[in-house]
Amino acid sequence: MTRFIATTMVAFVSVALAVAADFGDPAKAQPIANQICAACHGADGNSPLPMNPSLAGQHPEYLFKQLNEFKSGGRNNAVMTGMVAGLSAGDMRNLAAYYAAQKPSESAARDKDLVTQGRKLFRGGNVATGVAACAGCHSPNGAGIPSQYPRLAGQHPEYVIAQLKAFRAGERANDSSNIMRAVAAPLTDKEIAALAEYVSALR
Repeated sequence: MTRFIATTMVAFVSVALAVAADFGDPAKAQPIANQICAACHGADGNSPLPMNPSLAGQHPEYLFKQLNEFKSGGRNNAVMTGMVAGLSAGDMRNLAAYYAAQKPSESAARDKDLVTQGRKLFRGGNVATGVAACAGCHSPNGAGIPSQYPRLAGQHPEYVIAQLKAFRAGERANDSSNIMRAVAAPLTDKEIAALAEYVSALR
């Protein structure tokens, strides 16, 4: 099993590096990442702060989109708006490539009961309340679909909870075609907590 995990991670890193190289220049982004981004997102994109997202291994297209939307005002966050103000489009592409090439750290769920509830909801949704299965867009293992839907696997549960609640309240509205706002609208606080706990333990 250990050998399988190691082989899988080597394959992931190889693919991530290839994708990143096609998108931008990670080497050019490293000084920016160290000077501007590391305090909140970690030098390698594995955030030490639960309320700030880990960026390591995220799809570069998604990262680039978010940076652009912070810069344009399409996504509201006073801290991030200030951080991206001086970045060029090239800087943002390079940063997206840099973080996409980083290896995500492994995390473990803290509440087994929530994980069980979250797995059921993530994979099958809730037909009774009209909640769609998350796996349809974010893939069964939480890896997401490049250029369309972000990687959720291993993300801090606190951050996931905050974002789902923001989508549910309409406070975050940069989702294409209102998809996430529609998905989050019927979610209860307990369902949100269960989903967040489940995705945090995905690899």
